[in-house]
Amino acid sequence: MFPNSSNLGRPPFPPKHQQRSNFFNKFSLNIPPTLLSHQQIIDAQFNFQNAAALLSGNLATIPAVTPQPTTYRNGSPVDKSDAPTSFRGRKRLSEPSVPRDVKRQRFHTQHSETAVVNQAVPLPEERRYSFPGSIQSPLFHAPYMHLTLQDTLFPDPIETTLPVAKDKLSQQVLELFQACQQQTCDLNRKELCRKELQREIQRIFPQSRLFLVGSSLNGFGTRSSDGDLCLVVKEEPVNQKTEARHILSLVQKLFSTKLSSYIERPQLIRAKVPIVKFRDKVSCVEFDLNVNSVVGIRNTFLLRTYAYIENRVRPLVLVVKKWASFHDINDASRGTLSSYSLVLMVLHYLQTLPEPILPSLQKNYPESFDPTMQLHLVHQAPCTIPPYLSKNGSSLGDLLIGFFKYYATEFNWSHQMISVREAKAIPRPDGIEWRNKFICVEEPFDGTNTARAVHEKQKFDIIKGEFLKSWQVLRDKKDLNCVLPLRRTIQKR
Repeated sequence: MFPNSSNLGRPPFPPKHQQRSNFFNKFSLNIPPTLLSHQQIIDAQFNFQNAAALLSGNLATIPAVTPQPTTYRNGSPVDKSDAPTSFRGRKRLSEPSVPRDVKRQRFHTQHSETAVVNQAVPLPEERRYSFPGSIQSPLFHAPYMHLTLQDTLFPDPIETTLPVAKDKLSQQVLELFQACQQQTCDLNRKELCRKELQREIQRIFPQSRLFLVGSSLNGFGTRSSDGDLCLVVKEEPVNQKTEARHILSLVQKLFSTKLSSYIERPQLIRAKVPIVKFRDKVSCVEFDLNVNSVVGIRNTFLLRTYAYIENRVRPLVLVVKKWASFHDINDASRGTLSSYSLVLMVLHYLQTLPEPILPSLQKNYPESFDPTMQLHLVHQAPCTIPPYLSKNGSSLGDLLIGFFKYYATEFNWSHQMISVREAKAIPRPDGIEWRNKFICVEEPFDGTNTARAVHEKQKFDIIKGEFLKSWQVLRDKKDLNCVLPLRRTIQKR
């Protein structure tokens, strides 16, 4: 079902006598940071000073939506016009003396078998940083690969067709999904920022890799989704209170000084998993960057598998995310639900129906979603997972009403925990992570509570109230506009 990617753009292996570290056996970072086509990656090699040319050509208006079933290739409409073909502008000021033929070696071409990574830019010793237990082997001489849109790991090579909407509410759900789902050009802009930032960060941490994770890649992104980045600096876990904060403080300093011409508002957030929040001036995308939170890489591919094994999943998740945002209950920084928690809640609901629409992938395919699996295998593991054929023929509209009803009247918030891993509601554990928490949503890999931000009863009551009101209104009116104004939402995307 999921074809393997090609090995285009694979840098050379180091000689065997240099491969002394066991890092590549345990943690070889072959995980693809993008799902761009090979040619798109070639075309998209340009610096931030030239990026205005991309933005002026990619913000195309979405065509009018019809209720007819729409066919998508690899999970999203592929618009080849989104890929930039040429860019002209100023050269990077930081590299005036780099010969053109040397710089071009960084780019992967259809005729090259190897690529030279950052050899044109020496790394001054005084700007390099390392930490106890950091990687000793040349990480960026390890093999890695880019995925192509045609060879993306998850969507079925047979075209994915959205469900047919026969009632008004289902048609509205599909209309919103088609208008607001992330487009190829949106992913391009995030990837361009990731690629440029990785090159700059590698001047400080030469052995690091920067990965695009979260909704940008998991199949549930929207046109307005933020970008999530994971900076992997070493194979061992990083102390998030000390080491990660120190690394992020250096990254923040880099962003606010040298990169201030195209990165604005870099802010270090000292959360349980600290992040640097910033905005890319070129793409106008907000980003969150963490250090070594590799569980995000694992759950990105788990969620993407769920997104594509049943064609009702993605439209339903997107509508729920837009609904929660409209009702101001989709912001973990303000004590409500994160988008990740909302996605898990939708998946859990679809697993717990009398005739389930989704299985537990971790129970059915434990070898593919083993939390101890080597990271370089994570993106290959779901290759053999077929579509899930559910006997449940419920429409999108009925499923949306049922979702609100489940959390308004059926789920026991006080005693149960939402578990996608088990595909059912399970009793709350007695650990400190779950004690005195109003909402408990289990992270499928590390078992933490993804809804721990909901720690005030007032916010919890507001969340429950929105579920109840939306269920009652939709049950009676069968009109999505009654709980989420479509025109305004589509305009904002």
